[in-house]
Amino acid sequence: MAKSLEVCADNGAFMEKFTLLPQPSSHAQLHLNGLTFAVKDIFDVEGYVTGFGNPDWARTHSVATSTAPAVVSVLKAGATCIGKTVMDEMAYSINGENIHYGTPTNPCAPDRVPGGSSSGSAVAVAAMLADFSLGTDTRGSVRVPASYCGIFGFRPSHGTVSTSGVIPMAQSLDTVGWFARDPVILKKVGKVLLQLKDDNPATLGQLIIAEDCFKLLNFPSHRLTDILIGSVEKLYGSHKIQYTNLGNFVETKVPSLKHFTDNGTKTQDDNIPSLVALSSATSLLQRYELKNNHGEWVRSVKPSLGPGISERVSEALRTTDDDIDACYSLNSEMRAALSDLLGDFGILAMPTVPGPPPKLQTEPTALESFRAKAFSLTSVAGASGFCQVSIPLGMQDGLPISVSLLAKHGSDGFLLTFVEALHTTLKAGQSQIDHCQAVTWTADL
Repeated sequence: MAKSLEVCADNGAFMEKFTLLPQPSSHAQLHLNGLTFAVKDIFDVEGYVTGFGNPDWARTHSVATSTAPAVVSVLKAGATCIGKTVMDEMAYSINGENIHYGTPTNPCAPDRVPGGSSSGSAVAVAAMLADFSLGTDTRGSVRVPASYCGIFGFRPSHGTVSTSGVIPMAQSLDTVGWFARDPVILKKVGKVLLQLKDDNPATLGQLIIAEDCFKLLNFPSHRLTDILIGSVEKLYGSHKIQYTNLGNFVETKVPSLKHFTDNGTKTQDDNIPSLVALSSATSLLQRYELKNNHGEWVRSVKPSLGPGISERVSEALRTTDDDIDACYSLNSEMRAALSDLLGDFGILAMPTVPGPPPKLQTEPTALESFRAKAFSLTSVAGASGFCQVSIPLGMQDGLPISVSLLAKHGSDGFLLTFVEALHTTLKAGQSQIDHCQAVTWTADL
């Protein structure tokens, strides 16, 4: 399936363009009336092959006979679909580089990766080709490209948005997420996909800053925390701000982590050991479920897979069920522990990723430390099933940076409302710091 010149001109975001008109029903509320959206090539659309980022997958699968419910929901809410977007092969990367279909161009930083695996969906929104887009997030595939492309990205609470009609990667971690350039549209999409009732704004209980997580950044952390804390203090007062060492908390409250702390994996001295163990557990679960879902296809078809993807898939095929029960126990323990920490109206703040997007075609070995930190951060929501939003906080030395907020499982509406309320003060704080910034830094990646 070769991309046309027209598609390549659109930042390389699209696999194919087509138009699906809105499908409003008599009882539907048209929250998305007049908006356009794109969908990751992991969602079924009736009459089109779902390509899963790989030409051999597309070649060996038939056209879809129905459309994924998530896509149908936004069509019924008045939105128009404009096409399918490029993704990483088998959704198995956070870089966004696809050897077969090309790498979508990051509009914020053309010499940097767009982030994956929902790369094209993020680029379509960041390049203003669509008002919003749908992606999937297993271990960061919405949150990471949102951060890299300077837009909003929302990973909902696990299990709250239907994944029917979406090619599974690892069901225990898979979610349907979405991108937007502003929190108003982000929330409108959430109202539809999450079937939220009329707003019942809740007062913030507490904003908890994960201090140790912010120390993982490869630039001065106050560039993010000053804006966020200032905005929350202005809206709710300084008494709402609290601090925690998330790594110590998780180590104490999640006993199943012990299965993953001495597994021979080298831990970087500047990472957080308990979150590295958490990442190891989610990685094992991802490999195990990927093998169960697609191992037979990989063995029979022997698909051509790009660098990095091929090695990860081969590793998945060798995965056994050792410690899998511990993975499931860990997920339950993480959800219970973080629920106790945050309560009904608490929010946890942490970086989305350790820094701005890496340069295109960076050697994998040069990215090992960065990737390890990234997955340490993204695994918190992955293991707990909590909802998480990545919020752009402008540019630093010409590169996009972001912060993430997490809320209790099922508190998606609360989190979306909070982000919308916070947005005005965030923009004001961001402009002030951008104007007054005296500290400079250089990204190594």
